[in-house]
Amino acid sequence: MKEAFESIKKGLNEAIDFAQGKEVKAKVTKINSQLNVKRVRKNLGMTQKDFALSLGISLATLRHWERGDRKPHGPALILLNLVEKDPKTVFRLLEAPA
Repeated sequence: MKEAFESIKKGLNEAIDFAQGKEVKAKVTKINSQLNVKRVRKNLGMTQKDFALSLGISLATLRHWERGDRKPHGPALILLNLVEKDPKTVFRLLEAPA
């Protein structure tokens, strides 16, 4: 139990240091949270219906993202960032059998 506490404490201290602009040893991954979903889809030449179907999201969710009244977050945001960077690979992997 003490080891778990020390690990959590170390992580929290690193998070505080990072938030204060100090250099930390922890790996920090930055995700583009200002992603323009509509631009990503249009650059691929896909309809809303095809894009939503390809990513396994509802058409309504995609429309909310594109209008800006909702923003993707968590795994959806990561997936959209990957699609923006390398759509061929992402779609190829999504179509691959499990």
